Amino acid sequence: MFSQLSDKLQDIFKELRGHGTISESNIDAALREVRLALLEADVDFQVAKKFIARVREKALGEAVLRSITPGQQIVKIFHDELTALLGGDAAPLNLEKPSRILIVGLNGSGKTTSSAKLARFLKRQGHAPALIACDLQRPAAIEQLAALGKQIDVPVFTPDPSAMNVQQAVTAALERQESYGGRSSGDARPGFAGARPSIEIFDTAGRQEIDQALIQELKVLKDFLQPQETLLVVDAATGQQAVSVATHFNDALQITGVILTKLDGDARGGAALSMREVTRRPIKFAGTGEKLDQFELFIPERLAGRILGMGDVVGLVERAAEAVDEEEAARLERKLRTASFDFNDFLAQFKMMRKMGPLENILGMLPSMSNVQGVSVDEKQLKRTEAIVLSMTSEERTHPDILNARRRQRIARGSGNTVTEVNELLRRFGQMRKMMKSAGKMKRTLKELQKLHR
Repeated sequence: MFSQLSDKLQDIFKELRGHGTISESNIDAALREVRLALLEADVDFQVAKKFIARVREKALGEAVLRSITPGQQIVKIFHDELTALLGGDAAPLNLEKPSRILIVGLNGSGKTTSSAKLARFLKRQGHAPALIACDLQRPAAIEQLAALGKQIDVPVFTPDPSAMNVQQAVTAALERQESYGGRSSGDARPGFAGARPSIEIFDTAGRQEIDQALIQELKVLKDFLQPQETLLVVDAATGQQAVSVATHFNDALQITGVILTKLDGDARGGAALSMREVTRRPIKFAGTGEKLDQFELFIPERLAGRILGMGDVVGLVERAAEAVDEEEAARLERKLRTASFDFNDFLAQFKMMRKMGPLENILGMLPSMSNVQGVSVDEKQLKRTEAIVLSMTSEERTHPDILNARRRQRIARGSGNTVTEVNELLRRFGQMRKMMKSAGKMKRTLKELQKLHR
């Protein structure tokens, strides 16, 4: 995400940090390039103009120009202003009782999936959410929400198929929700377990574009429910259109926040950078992929750091803690230490990494790694590697030494790769095991030396 903008900004500030002393002309030249980079990233013209003016005013301060590292100081100013632009004052969800969250947006923005992602997020925080389907226009949306609810084990309350009035349908759903005992969903299908819901998430109808009928329906529903949060779901990849949609919805409904979806496919970042400034409403969550676990709090300071190549180590640690099984990680670490690592372990490690999301995103969370040449991840190559290992028998994974020419040919055919590619993987795996053995020998040698000096 933001790769195009991030690369350009990092190049600009790298050159600025290279100057021993910085003058007003140096700053103006750099900010002209920054302004162009923001406009190319589809940032609103007025937003970019005001942003550059704020950075310039602070960067031209005497304390900055006379400091020992003026380039670093200006990057710090830019980081702080970027954090503020993204929504430095973002507030957490208001979950005071009755905890009601109204999800609104256009069709295709990811509204229904985001409702389920939010339910999963809240459930993992210890809450007991329920999903309530309010879309009487699109039956497929109701079916989709019910299916997603089953995946995350969250109750879904659906309207009667003959329902025509959204307020009446929601009233009936709320009555069923009140009598919910943790045994079945609101439409009487079994399979859900848990406490009585404490947070209600309402997935509303959408349209291909904003129209008066949609706005009127949502106004009636909002007045009836009096939700603590009204969250607008918008597609980040649509850039300025997303900002325009947010402005119209906010004018009509006074939204409390934004869920920005498809952020992983937005190389430019214009929507995220313009949204807070134009609507004066915070981005509260970001969807970073299609999977239900690819959903995270939108934390402006961390995102600003990632855009400027400073990384997001805290975010990386949190993602790892959620994805990695501690016992499995400890077992793999022991095998690595004793050089008994085999292809079964390799596959387990591979799956563990996959749970953390696309490796390109993980690299982007490491300081100074987002735009380093030669470290981009070839997802196709990773899939080929996984296919080769999966084409081995259990015995072959445990004892790679038995992989003779005939077996390698079979693995190549089974995985859709060439024998050369299979041989290359085995060669690199063999080198890794040798390095482990060498490391083990080195540790034993050091221990012996320590004994001699006692």
